[in-house]
Amino acid sequence: MAKQRFYFDTSVFGGVFDAEFEEDTLQLFEQVKLGYLTCVYSDLTETELVNAPGKIRNYFKKLPKTHKVRIEVKDDMIELASKYIEEKVVGKTSFDDGLHIATATISKVDLLVSWNFKHIVNVYRIRGYNSVNLKMNYPVLEIRSPKEIIKYEE
Repeated sequence: MAKQRFYFDTSVFGGVFDAEFEEDTLQLFEQVKLGYLTCVYSDLTETELVNAPGKIRNYFKKLPKTHKVRIEVKDDMIELASKYIEEKVVGKTSFDDGLHIATATISKVDLLVSWNFKHIVNVYRIRGYNSVNLKMNYPVLEIRSPKEIIKYEE
């Protein structure tokens, strides 16, 4: 089976040092470190991490390069993110959240991982994003929180 490619939005990296999300997030990153899945991120993620605390930036930098893939945000991704706003899936202030979704969609990742329950991991938003994706002839994107995808040992 091919290694799964999961797009990590910036909130996942922050989850490493958040008491509420730490345990699940660390388990998810353990799967990356062990090579079970590939952490896909974008130049937008890097830009957002510039303002993150040093410990979060350092954690990101220390992830094995062999299990990370960087995606460059392109015009078609910006166009799709704009469509999410036009279709009122999210408001203008959430453009970057939509850009993460669009980047993950167009990059055909297996799923997007986020701790952002307001604008991303939200059943109504997910339906909205995917409705726009289908209208624009893009695939449906699966969106989950780390809690939903970590593997529990039997």
